Amino acid sequence: MAVDVIMPQMGESIFEGTITRWLKKPGDRVERDEPLFEISTDKVDAEIPAPSAGVLKEIKVTEGQTVPIQTVVAVIDAAGAAAASGPAAVPTPPPAPEKTAAPKVAAAPAPPVPAAASAAPVAPPPKAGGNGQKIRSSPLVRKLAKEHNVDLASMEGSGAGGRISKKDILAAVGSGGARPAAPTAPAPSGATPSASPSLPPATGGAIVHPALENAVPRERIYFGNYEAQPMSVMRQRIAEHMVASKHVSPHVYSVDEIDMTRIAAIRAKSKDEFEKRYETKLTFMPFFVKAAVAGLRAYPTLNASLDGTNVVLHKEVNIGIAVALDWGLIVPIIKNADEKNLLGIQRNLNDLAERARSKKLKPEEVQEGTFSITNPGVFGGLFGLPVISQPNVGILGLGAIEKRPVVINDSIAIRSMCYVTLSYDHRVVDGAIAHQFLHKVKETLENWSEPLL
Repeated sequence: MAVDVIMPQMGESIFEGTITRWLKKPGDRVERDEPLFEISTDKVDAEIPAPSAGVLKEIKVTEGQTVPIQTVVAVIDAAGAAAASGPAAVPTPPPAPEKTAAPKVAAAPAPPVPAAASAAPVAPPPKAGGNGQKIRSSPLVRKLAKEHNVDLASMEGSGAGGRISKKDILAAVGSGGARPAAPTAPAPSGATPSASPSLPPATGGAIVHPALENAVPRERIYFGNYEAQPMSVMRQRIAEHMVASKHVSPHVYSVDEIDMTRIAAIRAKSKDEFEKRYETKLTFMPFFVKAAVAGLRAYPTLNASLDGTNVVLHKEVNIGIAVALDWGLIVPIIKNADEKNLLGIQRNLNDLAERARSKKLKPEEVQEGTFSITNPGVFGGLFGLPVISQPNVGILGLGAIEKRPVVINDSIAIRSMCYVTLSYDHRVVDGAIAHQFLHKVKETLENWSEPLL
């Protein structure tokens, strides 16, 4: 029995994923839930497990390809598992080369381009259609469009919400819809067109956003005094997500200062016994999570999303915690944070952070967040102004906890202080609510009374 392996949805508003590495090859035996391939999106780099035991019969999507969610990326022969265990088992042969995705492009070749024209740099396709709407496409699609000189602005996509797919590009190429290559740009004085260097393409052959297209001045390109490092797939997705967030949400920022002396003393007194008893380290983050939960319960407007002209108030409190990785950033979610005590939150935090760094997160563990917290203070930052993680309407930024002189009852005292910032979407949240939320967070932390042990 053949079992299809599909591209999973890795988060809200994510409609595609990029396969970065296959962990098995055709003919290999796989066990159910054994890691089969790695994918990358703006929300998660993850290993995807096999849905069934058997023999990997066919790989339909090769490494580096970006495909929509629910696309069949491979086929497992479930019956092959039993056959492979018998004495006369014969491994399933690898699929013929024509079965892979690459030759499908060759089935609809583009019209030949003169050699002189093919050497010229191709102008990036327009980023909006004739009606002013944003063109929805993946890096792979934009790469194919550039290679075959297809005008994305003139196309209607067949995917969800009018998204232009690889199939649409190949159909346009097959029907002669490719445009002539752009004429060769004049070279600077003393240089010939053939000698003019150009920037190497981004990972996947596509530049992901106009803001990234002209990062190197022309004179540096011609004289070669730069080093170009291709962006990873995850970095490209983060770039797209952050630019989209700034474009969609009018960001406003509020700042407050919290006296963390009481929390610091409680933690210093209890952390050794806490770790010994519960076998997990005690950090400052669960205190902030509990305080954020209190603030969200008091001011639910910040535990919301915007759907057109409807404000969606979430009943669950699912808090995303930004985790810095060597290769990017990821935001795993503490589900139902309002139902957990401090120990439960700390264990959940440690588990998610560890599995995020080892690419073991499950897709559902980066979905359905309703509010986010990021901690630049762990790297010594005084405070930061974070970008909202869509579709949330707020994100709390934590600064470094450090001792400073402050005035208390007309006297100067040394206290452990921390700046906190709230970035919020002004379409939904006003300044009064934002500052009341921060005051609730501050009040909860400065008057902490929950026992730790």
